[in-house]
Amino acid sequence: MENKNESITPRDVDFAKWYTDVCKKAELMDYSSVKGFIIYRPYGYRIWELIQEKLDAKFKSLGVENVYMPLVIPESLFNKEKEHVEGFAPETLIATIGGKDEIEDHLIVRPTSEVLFCEHYAKIISSYRDLPKIYNQWCSVVRWEKTTRPFLRGSEFLWQEGHTMFEREDEARHNALEMLEVYDKLGRDVLAIPFSKGIKTNKEKFAGAEETYGIEALMHDGKALQAGTTHYFGDKFAKFFNISYLGRDNKLATPYQTSWGVSTRLIGALIMVHGDDNGLVLPPLVAPIQVVIVPIMMKKPEVLKKAHELLKILKEAGIRVKLDESDHTPGWKYSEYEMKGVPLRVEVGPRDIEKDCYVLVKRNDGKKESSSEKDLVNNVEGLLRLIHQEMYQKAHQFLNSHIKEVRNYEELKEVADHGGYAKAMWCGDVNCENKIKEDYQMTARCLPFDQHAYDDKCVCCGKKANKVVLFAKAY
Repeated sequence: MENKNESITPRDVDFAKWYTDVCKKAELMDYSSVKGFIIYRPYGYRIWELIQEKLDAKFKSLGVENVYMPLVIPESLFNKEKEHVEGFAPETLIATIGGKDEIEDHLIVRPTSEVLFCEHYAKIISSYRDLPKIYNQWCSVVRWEKTTRPFLRGSEFLWQEGHTMFEREDEARHNALEMLEVYDKLGRDVLAIPFSKGIKTNKEKFAGAEETYGIEALMHDGKALQAGTTHYFGDKFAKFFNISYLGRDNKLATPYQTSWGVSTRLIGALIMVHGDDNGLVLPPLVAPIQVVIVPIMMKKPEVLKKAHELLKILKEAGIRVKLDESDHTPGWKYSEYEMKGVPLRVEVGPRDIEKDCYVLVKRNDGKKESSSEKDLVNNVEGLLRLIHQEMYQKAHQFLNSHIKEVRNYEELKEVADHGGYAKAMWCGDVNCENKIKEDYQMTARCLPFDQHAYDDKCVCCGKKANKVVLFAKAY
């Protein structure tokens, strides 16, 4: 779309300011009186609800059961697993006073809930017959971040965290990869976002995990965003928390553990991957309003009458539709719903009624189609599917055009300067990883599963290398 909304900063002038403008102008959130804690306004929260509905239905089809764990963790329990504590200690919010009394065992507001699940599993798992346990909770967590940005990095954010226990190692490893695939499909089939997926380096993996897998999205400004992770823990946490069961051979055994999660970061990804200088561009499946009906010349009684008839038709077809019969001008309404990213607009005026030919305008590219009343549902449903496909294809083309194979340190710098992924050969030495981060502020986003070596020298030190890594600046 060529027209630009003057109430927001253009993306290519100041991407950070554009992002904040869209968050506010599209009424996704507001700031609270505590830094890093945002108010999810109805429109923004509804996007999260729609993501949650899609994901929760898929989880349940795979045997996942939802639970809810306490908000706080006793410090003595949290400190049981040293590596886990070291990973989260700088970000913990700790309660020391309850009412007027000092709390003897300080309470940590959960930054994640591994230890709570482990404590619970130790109580309820005693036999192989109790396995597997595949639990998930939808909740908020608190991480005391120094630098915050709505949806992307907050002191509090909403997420789901799955925590599991399996009888066998292969079952746990399968679960970690299966859930990664669930997230990947969520991106492709619901969010219209292509993810790059793979395994994390040891430096970037989750505190306490044996292996961490991730999905990475590439934003319009060329920075990566970790959109979700799954983790294979092995039996280390289970041993720390004395989780054991009587096996099929009548001997005590230790279960194998995984965890996995995505958060409201996905809303940030939606904004930055698809948005334009007119505001949000939402994929139809997570758009709170899929279709907006805008009446033209409302004072003519037949216009509003017909608009309500079309509203009823679309509602009965299961489409999330809104009729705006406010006294704002049609031009104001066009701008307002473009800002909110509503995928499709239906215009209803006297001439449209006379001809039985209604204008349908796509948000993603501004192209117009026409439809009779009889074919309206079929045409709207077809256009919503087309919009999703076009949005995914556009994002996929952007991703592919911003992955560059680099063979030396200068080429790595070029990608760092211009944005995107540097596909590089790496020797596996964390010192090279650290140097790249120090010199170019790029981190190893993942080692893609399709490892096809195209050189034998590390991009950093020149030593023998056989690992392909995607490096990028990231949020």
